[in-house]
Amino acid sequence: MMITHVDRYVLLRQALGFKLVQVTRLLRAFASFVDEREETHISVSSAVAWAAGAPTPGTRHVRLQSVVQLARFLRTEDPLHEVPPLALFPAVTVRPLPYIYAPEEVERLVRAAGHLHGTYPLRRETYATLFGLIAATGMRVSEALDLRLADVQPGGRLLIREAKLGKSRFVPLHPSTADALNCYLNKRCKLPANDDHLFLSPGGRRISRSMVNYMFRRVAKLAKVASGRKRPCRIHDLRHTFATRSLEACSTRREDVGRHFVALSTYLGHSDIKHTYWYLEATPELMADIATAAEALVTGGTP
Repeated sequence: MMITHVDRYVLLRQALGFKLVQVTRLLRAFASFVDEREETHISVSSAVAWAAGAPTPGTRHVRLQSVVQLARFLRTEDPLHEVPPLALFPAVTVRPLPYIYAPEEVERLVRAAGHLHGTYPLRRETYATLFGLIAATGMRVSEALDLRLADVQPGGRLLIREAKLGKSRFVPLHPSTADALNCYLNKRCKLPANDDHLFLSPGGRRISRSMVNYMFRRVAKLAKVASGRKRPCRIHDLRHTFATRSLEACSTRREDVGRHFVALSTYLGHSDIKHTYWYLEATPELMADIATAAEALVTGGTP
C-alpha cells in the first residue's frame, strides 16, 4: 500500500532533521487517493489528478511538489514509479504584500480580544496575550503556539525551540511585554491542566493554527481594523508589521543598517538575510538609504 511507502519516506527524512508536518499530511492524503484507485505505484496521471483537486494554483504546486519528492525517492528502488513534471503546476512567485498595522490598530486588536465572551477559563487573556506577544516580538504564529511554560525564561526572554529548519533561538522581550506575559503566566499556572503549552484551547491542549486564524479574523472584525480591505486581515501580518516598524526606526547610516539587518534577521529567525531584505521590497515607503545599504549587505559588499 502507498501509505507504507509514505511512512517510510517521512521517517527517513525526519531522522535527518526535517519536521515535514504539512508534507506528512499531504502525502497521507495522496496515499489514500492512490489506494482508492487500487494503484501500487505512483503514476503521472494520479499525481496530477490529486494535485488538481486543490483550490488554488499555489496549493496545487505544493501538492505536486510533495509527490514529486516522494516519487524520486521511490524510483531509486523501483523504476515503475513515475516522477511527474513539476512544471505542470508552476510555483506562484508573487508574494502578497503585507498589511502593516498602525499602532492604534494593534491596541484595538488586543483590547477587542480582551472583551471576548468568556466561554472557558482565560479565553480573553489567552487571545489578548497571544496577539500582543506576536505583535511585540514578530515571532511566527506556530512559534507562539508551540511555547511551553518552561520556555518563559528568567530575565525577560523566550526560548523558541526548534523553529523553522530546526533552529532554536532566544527572543529578548521589552520590559512592558515581559510584564504583560508574566501577568498572564501567573493566571495560566493556576489552571488545572496537564498540557504545559503556554496557550491552551477549551480542551486544555495546544491551540490549533486554524482556530487562531479564525479568532484573529473575528477579533479584527470586532475591532473594526482594516474593515475596508478586500482581503481579510492576517495574523501573520503582525510579524510583517514588527519587522517593518523595526526597519523604519533604524538609523540610515550604512554601518548601522548592516548591524540592524543582521540583528533583525537573527531575532526573527530568518534562515537567510535575504528574507529580511524582502521587507524593503514589500514596503516602498522605507527610506531609500536603507535599501541601498541592505543591498550591499546582501550582495556581499560593505554596508
